[in-house]
Amino acid sequence: MDGCGIQSSRPWQNEERLRDDVSLDYAYRISPGLVGFDLGLGTMTTARYRPTWDLALDPLVSCKLCLGEFPLEQMTTITQCQCVFCTLCLKQYVELLIKEGLETAISCPDSACPKRGHLQENEIECMVASEIMQRYRKLQFEKEVLLDPCRTWCPSSSCQAVCQLKEADSARPQLVRCGNCTLEFCSACKASWHPGQECQENPPITAFLPGESSSFFKSDDDDAPIKRCPKCKVYIERDEGCAQMMCKNCKHAFCWYCLESLDDDFLLIHYDKGPCRNKLGHSRASVIWHRTQVIGIFAGFGLLLLVASPFLLLATPFVLCCKCKCSKGDDDPLPT
Repeated sequence: MDGCGIQSSRPWQNEERLRDDVSLDYAYRISPGLVGFDLGLGTMTTARYRPTWDLALDPLVSCKLCLGEFPLEQMTTITQCQCVFCTLCLKQYVELLIKEGLETAISCPDSACPKRGHLQENEIECMVASEIMQRYRKLQFEKEVLLDPCRTWCPSSSCQAVCQLKEADSARPQLVRCGNCTLEFCSACKASWHPGQECQENPPITAFLPGESSSFFKSDDDDAPIKRCPKCKVYIERDEGCAQMMCKNCKHAFCWYCLESLDDDFLLIHYDKGPCRNKLGHSRASVIWHRTQVIGIFAGFGLLLLVASPFLLLATPFVLCCKCKCSKGDDDPLPT
């Protein structure tokens, strides 16, 4: 207390305390493990101290999918390519691919990934539910059977067991007997076994639905709900929609009714003539709008090329001259 009864604030003590705090922060930057707080002495001595300013400066990482910024603990790094995404976006990406059955080898969602990495099975298992993981393993198994020349699927829709081939050469037709439903079928065309006969180009589809006998066949006509892809021979079921089909296995586009290829038919001219006329399943106005869009895209590219062609012609001599000068400079001997 001074003479006026006012308590002194002692500013030099505040200055010393501030200096101590700054020195502690500096020491924490150099070696965080050496600085802490001792409850008995009331001084900073052990590794429990962390300044408040350090919490605010934690680095935020940007997610390439949602473009948001998140702390490191909310991010997931793909082991194979070291690309980093927020855990929520990566989980939704993986779940979508598995539910749609689009991919068995889930690639990095970054289209510009330099290493073209893929997610490992243990990484997928850590971020999806158990039922989704079971579906992923099922898709993997189906892909393995499809690529294995020594195994094939039973064509019965009520069985779907895996059958072993006696010969590794799957191109040669051979008798396959399903061990589950005792069905005998051809390994090449998946139709009933036909000894001494060639495989049909478009064999009928065996139904074998519950309550139906094994001798019942559905013809491969226009109304058949199940047909085979004309390219990879995978069974495809059509519930509804237009007649332009795309196989999920080989990405082949074809007409559902006549199985003719539509890979190069961008304007859908196939449905303007022949037996499939007006069978596309869309209104005439929607078809005209589709064709207008396709023609507009090609016309836009053509116009862009036409406008840019004079500039390309003018720039070509300069580019060639620069290349010639660079090549001459490389051929000149170095001064000794």
